[in-house]
Amino acid sequence: MSSDRRHRAGRACGHTRQRVLLSIGIACALAIPVVSTRTQQTRDARSTAEAELHVLPVQGNVYMLAGPGGNVTIQTGKDGVLLVDTMSEALASRIAAEVKKLTNLPIRFIVDTSIDADHVGGNAALSAMGTTGATQVAGGGATVIANEHVLNRMAPPVTTKETPPLLKGLPNDEYFTPTKDFYFNGEPIIIFHETDAHTDGDSIVLFRRSDVISAGDIFTPDRYPVIDVERGGSVQGFIAALNHLLHLTVPERLQEGGTRVIPGHGRLCNEADVVEYRDMVTIVRDRIQAMVTNNMTLDQVKAARPTLDYDPRYGPSDRFVEAVYSSLRGKP
Repeated sequence: MSSDRRHRAGRACGHTRQRVLLSIGIACALAIPVVSTRTQQTRDARSTAEAELHVLPVQGNVYMLAGPGGNVTIQTGKDGVLLVDTMSEALASRIAAEVKKLTNLPIRFIVDTSIDADHVGGNAALSAMGTTGATQVAGGGATVIANEHVLNRMAPPVTTKETPPLLKGLPNDEYFTPTKDFYFNGEPIIIFHETDAHTDGDSIVLFRRSDVISAGDIFTPDRYPVIDVERGGSVQGFIAALNHLLHLTVPERLQEGGTRVIPGHGRLCNEADVVEYRDMVTIVRDRIQAMVTNNMTLDQVKAARPTLDYDPRYGPSDRFVEAVYSSLRGKP
């Protein structure tokens, strides 16, 4: 073989090796995000399952369980246990263990304040550990109470194979009226439907004798509200819900201790905290309303930074501003 032919053959082999190595490199590069995503999901699940849970006595026979997925309200007494919200499925066994430290009586009622996964995720597991609220028949599972809109969104009509209903942990005692009340563990409990606030199915729960309110995501003192316009939420409904929450609370100056408010996420609060939060939401709403009246676009509203003075306290505001703008413009 001539030197020229050997040179061309060697160059062809070199190109082939380069193409093979390049293909391997591309395949590895494409695989890395998948592996990284799966690894991150596994780490997130493990981190949630291993995160610390803290149980704080609030008032009367009501406790607040604080964890990575938000807060769970626990009411205990001679009749058993009532929970407000259940966080995620991954934390269910640990929540049950914390409840056992307070009482050996079973979970009999669960109240869901919204449809969000961090509020209903533990429904199935925790309900299965309890007994039916109305009859106390062992093995019947705890009664799960929620507004009808929560049930409708957890179990929508099945139209395609890609949209199966969420059947785990469905409410089995939904209410259709503005309020639902019952008597449990020696005190009246009133559940209020807050229309078109965070979503269209939000509830807040008042423990009258203990003077404690479990507010769900109607009140999250360390972050901006999440207003889910696509699921029926609106800024006007959110402010109305906060005003109703204030109507139910008693300031410390008028009553020893005052009403305690357990938010969906964040620290234990009182009436003054709710006032401050309501005022913030109202002020931001008014600022954006003025911009909407002047026909400003969403990008222009964002550029005007209507939440600038609140951002250091409540964090990123883009989603909040978008929801308020959409709500005020009347867009679904």
